[in-house]
Amino acid sequence: MHKASPRFPLALVGGIAVVLLAVYFSLTNGTFDITIREVFQTLLRIEPNSDYDLVVFEFRLPRIMLGALVGFALGMAGAVIQGVTRNGLADPGILGINAGAGMAVVLFMFLFQGQLTLTGWAGVMMMPMFGAAGGLAATAAIYMFARDGGQLDPQRLILVGIAIASGFGAITMYVSLKMNPKDYEAAVTWLAGSLHSANWKFVVTMLPWLILIPPIIWTRSRILDLFQLSEASVKSVGVAVEREKNILLLCSIGLVSASVAVSGSIGFVGLLAPHLARQLVGLQHRHILPISGIAGMAIVVVADFIGRSIFAPAELAAGIVVSVIGVPYFVYLLFRMRK
Repeated sequence: MHKASPRFPLALVGGIAVVLLAVYFSLTNGTFDITIREVFQTLLRIEPNSDYDLVVFEFRLPRIMLGALVGFALGMAGAVIQGVTRNGLADPGILGINAGAGMAVVLFMFLFQGQLTLTGWAGVMMMPMFGAAGGLAATAAIYMFARDGGQLDPQRLILVGIAIASGFGAITMYVSLKMNPKDYEAAVTWLAGSLHSANWKFVVTMLPWLILIPPIIWTRSRILDLFQLSEASVKSVGVAVEREKNILLLCSIGLVSASVAVSGSIGFVGLLAPHLARQLVGLQHRHILPISGIAGMAIVVVADFIGRSIFAPAELAAGIVVSVIGVPYFVYLLFRMRK
């Protein structure tokens, strides 16, 4: 029986506090500054003001909510992928899952340009399906090329993932160049990992994925712990290794695909959040998974706030801000793991 980590409650409260602090700054600061009192008056419908309603309900709140949901999904997906592959460098972006999902969504934009409104219900609900198909294609390619003797080779995994991401990225660029100028501009902005187009429809379409998938993952946290042992040891305790790997990877693909469909490719969240979680709460995945999700929420909300405030009135996509931190950290991990 696992002993509860004494650091888990503290990390949970601290993580939520950081997220709430990021939400506070995102709600009150921007081109149009408002006080926290005015925010509460707007939310509680005390002395309603049309200007505050527009800023809070149409621009800032859906953007913050979407960033938090996407960050939670990517953080948890990263923890799952690192657990299944036993590779601390694994990340949905580095492995090409983001690129596969992104390619499929850009293909969706190209095929249906002018026929569906991408922010309408039909477009919003269909994009995650296309994204899931692209994520599955990337995962199938990983399984095909990164296996050695029937097992995933952690060392080959990163190289294969980078190659797959490059291949899907080339297809994405080719398809986007075939678009008309208006759709091309929208696709490029979206591919950078921007929350600029966030709206309540995007938030609603993320909710089913986050209601259904994280509980499935969390109930398999003990299996993720066992996966840190050799495959023979895992089989010896009666775990159906391949079936559980497939379920966990499909769950992570679902989370990543839904995120990419509404926010574009925000890389390195799935790399940074699990590492931060392990440093805070140890190696048990029943603690790592929720803390990874909360860390992902904080990373994306803070990155989006920095991106829209530091160069105001111009905006920098959240995905670019996260990459500024993520790329050096990835290089640091790469050198540390080689020692």
